Amino acid sequence: RMSRHAKKLRDHDINPCLAETDATTKCMDDNNYKKDMCTDYFLKYKNCRKFWHGIMMQRKRNGVKPEMPSAEERKKILESVG
Repeated sequence: RMSRHAKKLRDHDINPCLAETDATTKCMDDNNYKKDMCTDYFLKYKNCRKFWHGIMMQRKRNGVKPEMPSAEERKKILESVG
């Protein structure tokens, strides 16, 4: 059974970087946990977190709730930035 925290991290509406998280984990599994083999995946994850953190802080400053856009809303945001 997953903890509430673990469930949250698996929720697309809460974790905008789920695909990057999974890809990184898979890379680490496939490469016997040699971090240097997965640098690109770590970078993509880091960039994803940075991007959505910025969006979240902007929404917080503007009083927009919820601070993290839903998965559907995030899709539209990504389309608008290309």
